[in-house]
Amino acid sequence: MVNSDIHITHEDYGNAGRYLASVTGIEGQAELTWRKDGPGIIVADHTYAPIAMRGSGVSMALVRRLIEDARSREMLIVPACSYVRLQFDRHPEWADLRADG
Repeated sequence: MVNSDIHITHEDYGNAGRYLASVTGIEGQAELTWRKDGPGIIVADHTYAPIAMRGSGVSMALVRRLIEDARSREMLIVPACSYVRLQFDRHPEWADLRADG
């Protein structure tokens, strides 16, 4: 089930940051964290969704937001997190953003 009531915010601390997602009617927040790894490269290093949010599409929404932001900022992504890596493998249209080839 994909939930259309997902709200995502982005916190950028300069050399690192995170995306936070909330789902209407579900307590808690999901997150995707990243850090810079040189000019034009970010490492997506962790994704977490509370048990109550799993199956809502929240983790995929976080990855899609990461992809959108990387495209608009002309950044490459190292998918160090296993979930992000899996989504890169499933979405060949994102290959141009993958820093680890």
